[in-house]
Amino acid sequence: MSHLILTTNHLAADTLRQSKLANIALGFCTRFVWRKLPSAEQLLMGLERRSAKHCNPGDHWLDDVCRDWLEGFGTRDIGFFELCTKFDSIELWVDPRPNDQLVLVWLLDLLRPYKEITTKLSLVHTDDHAASYAAESVAKWKLPGFKVTDNHLVTASRAWQAYRAETPKPCFDLLMTDLTMLPRLRPALIALLEELPDSVTGLGASEMDILDFVNDGHTDPRRVTEAWWMRDVFDENDARDALLELGAHSTPAVLLGDPAFDNEARYFGKSEWKVTLTELGRSLFAREDDMWRHNRIYRWWGGTELTNERLWRWDRESRLLVAP
Repeated sequence: MSHLILTTNHLAADTLRQSKLANIALGFCTRFVWRKLPSAEQLLMGLERRSAKHCNPGDHWLDDVCRDWLEGFGTRDIGFFELCTKFDSIELWVDPRPNDQLVLVWLLDLLRPYKEITTKLSLVHTDDHAASYAAESVAKWKLPGFKVTDNHLVTASRAWQAYRAETPKPCFDLLMTDLTMLPRLRPALIALLEELPDSVTGLGASEMDILDFVNDGHTDPRRVTEAWWMRDVFDENDARDALLELGAHSTPAVLLGDPAFDNEARYFGKSEWKVTLTELGRSLFAREDDMWRHNRIYRWWGGTELTNERLWRWDRESRLLVAP
């Protein structure tokens, strides 16, 4: 019996590959938070058999895979759907973080028409990040696998379409529905909604975490963006982009070292360059000012384009969505 494990992030795939629980273990490194979503066409192209269309690093879903990881089942040129058909059983291991939940609903929505794949697909929900454990330990886990049903696929499609919508309202409305088929989805959606501009400060929860960390005296930009201390929404690249953005506005919330250098140079520069809060940053940390009263916002949240004129917000006290 041939067995394939798919994971919702590449670090978990590395751990599961070493665990020897399957013939092959592969992960997805796609990030769906803190940036404009790829189009459906872009996402689908990345999963196709390799062709001239995949001309840039990262264009194909197997670009970061070593050749011997696929031994006996294909080459690094194979398409996702073609590879799935080669296995008798498939498990999708899902970490609890919000981006992992987004990868889950994207994949289930994508696979929904492919009954020949979904009928042999099971979900394994982890309570923690699989990559945080040794492969030998993970190999001994006795986690249940849940056969994918039409209810899983319908719920996932609703969630993915809601996240891709032009406003956050469909995602907020999902919280009022039964999401028990995907048990980590509800807390993930709440964590994502908390990344919308706050109704008072205009900053998302992870941005406020950054200000909090700097206020506590952590001034090395590389330390600030390590992300292990933050909420589980951002990875290090997201945290880095958020920090750079906080320092790039005409009225910044942070200063990133010597103003003679641009943000990129400061971030990668000498260790004596320090992150400090500006007067605005201190006011935001105290919840006494609004970032977008002083600056222009241009950002994406899922499929929602956020601008000063179209600024959806999150009220953390009432836990309600605030329309523009």
